Amino acid sequence: MMSAAPAAHTAADALHMQRALALAERGLNTCDPNPRVGCVLVNDGAVVGEGFHARAGEAHAEVFALRAAGVRARGATAYVTLEPCSHVGRTPPCADALIDAGVARVVAAGVDPNPRVAGAGLDRLRQAGVEVSTGVLAGAARRLNPGFFARFERGRPYLRLKLAMSLDARTAATAGAPTAISGAASRADVQQWRARSSAILTGAGTVVADDPRLDVRLDYGPWVRQPLRVVLDPSLRCAPGARIFARGDALVFAASGTPVPAPPSGEAPRRIEHVARGAAGLDLPAVMRRLAELEINEILAECGPRLAGALIAAGLVDELILYVAPRLFGAGAPPLADLSTVSGFGSRLEYRDVRRCGEDLRLILTPVET
Repeated sequence: MMSAAPAAHTAADALHMQRALALAERGLNTCDPNPRVGCVLVNDGAVVGEGFHARAGEAHAEVFALRAAGVRARGATAYVTLEPCSHVGRTPPCADALIDAGVARVVAAGVDPNPRVAGAGLDRLRQAGVEVSTGVLAGAARRLNPGFFARFERGRPYLRLKLAMSLDARTAATAGAPTAISGAASRADVQQWRARSSAILTGAGTVVADDPRLDVRLDYGPWVRQPLRVVLDPSLRCAPGARIFARGDALVFAASGTPVPAPPSGEAPRRIEHVARGAAGLDLPAVMRRLAELEINEILAECGPRLAGALIAAGLVDELILYVAPRLFGAGAPPLADLSTVSGFGSRLEYRDVRRCGEDLRLILTPVET
């Protein structure tokens, strides 16, 4: 005999899921490569436990909420922003923890795209007699973890391309002269985007011209995490002493067949992987697939016009973050992106957010799906 269908979602369900999403966001910069997840336990209309996933290898959101609730978890409803896991990874299965605690109902925003879970956690709950509902604020939960879903559904990370330009779409006063285009508020905003990213991607041209560090310079508590720095350097022309390699944790992609020089005396060898040649010197989709294998969820690309154009043309840009400064540089200055085609990205974009950022404008755009 089939069990009765679960009751429709209520206003209270949405309210508690909103709180769970707010909790999940506390792990925005720290829980990579795991998804950002929050959990709220409610019994007789009262919140009895809350938790969020802070760092990979540590307890998941459900476990923290259950610890806070104690015996009050029995008969409670658990609101979770992602399906409770059903497998043993770095931590035990959360579905089992909810069952053992006597939780009566689980409301999950969405199903985990990881094939090791993919509905198995919800099935285990149902088999144990726990009422299960899904779909409450599913879109918001998905937007909180775009890279986690992209990695499992598309086999590549979610890529944001960050660019700064003058009003006439130029990126420097004159060719070859590094220029701080955007103001202090915009540069501080970029730090927030870096902090949530799994990796920062750039090209050899930017490393040679600007010698950037591309690191996170925020202090947001004990779990500060530096994203992986990824350099696309087909011919390995970047100097080993460049600042981007100072921490010893950067990854360089070179073109197949490019010989790897011996490291300078006393220095550790750089981490170098080879991929086939292609646009901008490398097979960019192959680079993305490899980064997905390395559990990279979200990438922030900070690069020059050639690589920016190649990423756009290859259809690899999911989101464009554009800082527009109230300046004019003239036709002789470098362009925003070298674009021979836009077929991969689509000729139409839509604004997701427009706001002032100090003296600049910050535009966030995504491709219009056709």
